[in-house]
Amino acid sequence: MATRVAKKKMTAAHKAALANGREEGRVVRVYLDALEALRPKRGRKRTSESIKKRLGQVKEEIETTSNSLTRLRLIQEKSDLEYELESEPEHVNVGALEKDFIKVAKAYGERKGISYSSWRIAGVDAKVLQRAGVARTRG
Repeated sequence: MATRVAKKKMTAAHKAALANGREEGRVVRVYLDALEALRPKRGRKRTSESIKKRLGQVKEEIETTSNSLTRLRLIQEKSDLEYELESEPEHVNVGALEKDFIKVAKAYGERKGISYSSWRIAGVDAKVLQRAGVARTRG
């Protein structure tokens, strides 16, 4: 017959440490996501004006085309352009996110074993890491 192991209760300190770890992880994730969203993309930058202009052209072409396959492609392009207009990213205050990141980056990186070079590869600026107290190390 197997013996039962008594279930241990978590201490308040353990719960606080878990909550702190979740919060630090959230801050790091939000900052890295913002950096990724702001990273320049290849090709010509699309503005809402250029999207609206193309949308007008596509609507006009839908009305005038007689080829059913071309019309189908244009309908899909219209749908894609409308979705792109609706889902334009809102302006992100990277400065505030950066301040929060600086507060937690060193502790989070040490706890998770994240090296300076890994932070840099992920897109974090060297000056931000310096302000966070993350030392240049090998790895």
